[in-house]
Amino acid sequence: MRKLIIAALLIVVAYVLIDAFAEFQFGAERQGIKDYFLEHTPTDLQVANSVTAIIVSYRGFDTLGEVTVLFLAATGISTILYRRRSKHTGLNPLRKSPEASLIVKAAVKLLFPMILILGAYVFVHGHLTPGGGFQGGAIIATGFLLLLISYRQFKVEHSVVMWVESLAGIFFVTIGIFGIIYGPNANFLENFLPVGNLNELMSGGVIGLVYVAVGFKVAAELTGVLDTLVNIRETGDNKETKE
Repeated sequence: MRKLIIAALLIVVAYVLIDAFAEFQFGAERQGIKDYFLEHTPTDLQVANSVTAIIVSYRGFDTLGEVTVLFLAATGISTILYRRRSKHTGLNPLRKSPEASLIVKAAVKLLFPMILILGAYVFVHGHLTPGGGFQGGAIIATGFLLLLISYRQFKVEHSVVMWVESLAGIFFVTIGIFGIIYGPNANFLENFLPVGNLNELMSGGVIGLVYVAVGFKVAAELTGVLDTLVNIRETGDNKETKE
């Protein structure tokens, strides 16, 4: 009976998808919503990057859902691997991988602040250049990954990661609610701030602020996941390590 139900649901989903895609002529140029966005983004929002304007402004509620999915995925990974985490304060001493060389450690010290600056630049300028909160947060997380694999005693404070992630999420939602309260059309994440001038850093209204929040949120979540993955015990090794 269960198989029949699953088969029926798959048939219904397949029919809906086939019916929807049958109306599209793939490869043909279509006029419509894309032209509206390309025309109104630089004039209404004063944002040079139309893609980021769509993600944060026109479909900002969907972006909140994407950030929530990332949060749930990070929480799920941490929950599943929690019991396998080493109690050691640094890189799991039970791992067989050798310590990084002096050259690598010196290079990481040089690269780490540059990576942080690059990540911050990407999400701060997301409304002006290609990039945004997700990309900038991922870049920052790679900087912490370099520290994790290079220094055995480096430790990510998960309490700090949790606070950064929580505050960034609260800020994101607060900006969205302010759009409902103060926005002209009372929509979630609707712009209620001055839009400034095109191609200037202080332009786009709330878009720049939202990308800063998304950047911090993504960086915190990915860093927490990477720290959890690096500090798990080797499979089959159940020994406890001493502090």
